[in-house]
Amino acid sequence: MAGKAVVFGFLRHNGKVYTVTVPNTQTAALLPVIRGQIKPDSIVYTDCCKSYDVLDAGRFSCFRINHSIRFAERQNHINGIGSFRNQAKRHLLKFNGIPKEHFELYLKACGRRFGNSEIKSQISILK
Repeated sequence: MAGKAVVFGFLRHNGKVYTVTVPNTQTAALLPVIRGQIKPDSIVYTDCCKSYDVLDAGRFSCFRINHSIRFAERQNHINGIGSFRNQAKRHLLKFNGIPKEHFELYLKACGRRFGNSEIKSQISILK
């Protein structure tokens, strides 16, 4: 993973994406971001990553989707953030590398594009 950025993100109920680069995927790196961005008593859907174990004992109602068994639990799923990841990855690959100091800006632009599904809005972002 040398030279690659670690990105943590989530999809809000309104369809907006929040992303931030983090030093690693350990709980100590993710928890301040989670606590700073997710309101207490929110319902959070995650995969079964060990770093999210702390959410079970925290200020959130945490429901896990075990992707080794199924991709959705009734109407609950985390496919939206996966879709964003795939779209952002496809978009960013065409640049054949992005300077580290500009990566967050490119990532935020991908988030805005993903959160604005109207064609007119997307065209204005591209101009």
